[in-house]
Amino acid sequence: MSEKSILAYFKSPEEAEAVSRKLQSLRVIDMSINRFSKYPGDDQYSGNNPLTGDIPSLATMTLNSTPDTRSAGILAAADASASGMSHGGEGGPTGRDILLTVVLDAGVFDQALSLIEEAGGMI
Repeated sequence: MSEKSILAYFKSPEEAEAVSRKLQSLRVIDMSINRFSKYPGDDQYSGNNPLTGDIPSLATMTLNSTPDTRSAGILAAADASASGMSHGGEGGPTGRDILLTVVLDAGVFDQALSLIEEAGGMI
């Protein structure tokens, strides 16, 4: 049997989880739901507090984000929205930042596409 994969984007984890339950009835080989952001390790709820002096990087202070690698920290700090010289304009992924990845039997590929589109997913 041959396999096919689908990458579908959703507005919320709940939307992706609802369709994932429907997809389980098909011959799903592998499936995952992930949120992605502009920078690796970007998390607006990181808990870092500039008032305590815990400021590991410019990205933490200006973007309320804690990149998980040095390279990601440099990239985030170089962003126009971190410098204070811009309104930020390019805010990164908004709206559809939930990624549903599905690997399934090719025989049910079209049926899976229909289920995802009916659930509001963008393929």
